[in-house]
Order: sequence, then C-alpha cells, then structure tokens
Amino acid sequence: GAQHIGEALKTYNGTLTSLDLYVNQIGARGAFHIGEALKGNKALASLNIGGNRIGVEGIQHLGEALKENVTLTFLKLRNNDIGAEGAKHIGKALKDNNTLTSLDLDGHALPILELKGVSPVETIELQGKGLTHLSGIVIASCVSSNSALTSLNVDGHPLPICELKGVIPVENIDLQEKGLKTLSAIVIASSISTSFVLKSLNLYDNKIGDEGAQHIGEALKSN
Repeated sequence: GAQHIGEALKTYNGTLTSLDLYVNQIGARGAFHIGEALKGNKALASLNIGGNRIGVEGIQHLGEALKENVTLTFLKLRNNDIGAEGAKHIGKALKDNNTLTSLDLDGHALPILELKGVSPVETIELQGKGLTHLSGIVIASCVSSNSALTSLNVDGHPLPICELKGVIPVENIDLQEKGLKTLSAIVIASSISTSFVLKSLNLYDNKIGDEGAQHIGEALKSN
C-alpha cells in the first residue's frame, strides 16, 4: 500500500510530478510513509492525499516532511479529520517551507506564498470560498509574519491587518456591525496577540460565534 509507494518515491526522480491518492484509506501510518518519501523526493510537485483520515498524527508526519521538501507546490488535505490541532501543525510547518504555493484543507486552495508575504501583496480576498476554521488557523499563522499585507478579507469584510498586529500602531479599532464570522475572529485573535499598543477593540454585533470568541479569549490572555 502506501508503504510501497513511499519507498518508491524516496529515490524517484523521473517524470511523475503529480500523485492523487484521494480516498485510499492510508491512515496515519500511510501518511508517515508518504511523509518520509517527501523528505527526499525531488520530482513530485502536486499531491492529493485527501479523504484518508490521517488525523493529527498523520498531519504531523506530513508537516515534518514539508520542512524538508523543496519541490512540492500543491497539497490537498481535505476530509482528513485533522481538527484544529492538525491545522496548527501545518501552520507551523509552513513557516519553514517556501516552496508550497497552494494548500487545500477544505475545498479551496489557499495562496500560501501571498499569505506569508514571500510573494508580497497588500490585499487578499478569500471571502465566499467556503473556508472552514481549519483554513482560518493556517491563514492566521501565515499572516503573522507577513509585513506586506495590509488588508485581508476572509468572510465578507476586510480586516486591517497592520493595525491589528500593531505594525501601524493604533489604540482603537472599530469593527462593529461588519458581519464578521469565525474565520475573521481567528485572524483577529492571532493578530492582536502581537500588538502592544491596542487598547480598544469593538466587535459589537458580529457573528463570530462560540469558536471565534474562544480564539479571541485565548489571544487576550497573552496580550
């Protein structure tokens, strides 16, 4: 199964650049073998490993592989039961990878290099893409070190990233009645955790929900 594929990929440097393993029941063990192969593979550019229930353990294996891989540009991971913890592992791994350009966790490929600022842009629009909290966690992790991004729209209203992070120091930010949802709350929480000047944040009458409120609460503990 996945072990044999992994063994072959370790030393494979031929013409195969794309591999689709969607819904193949490889699980965490299979993800381990694929991850080990990716560390040394110099040919594969696109990998779809979605629908395999690799879980948090499997995503950790792939995360370690991403830290060493220098050829993979597209990775599809949707429907893998990785949860918030798994998304955090991927976010951390991407800090050590400047090759992956697109990551699909829930149906829409995230522009990783733009989110990280490796390919600097000032504005990113991701609203209406059906993104879940998994993408939100990865997005927040990526933009935390992005010094070029000024505006990010994940669910309907652009967030003032530089002000939230304190790169442009302001004491008050008013985001009341903007229709902000959980994704925005995740990004806001990550951003304000690094700001030492923000004194007032108005999120009156939005739709961040319980999960969004939890992220904001955790950020306030460290702010």
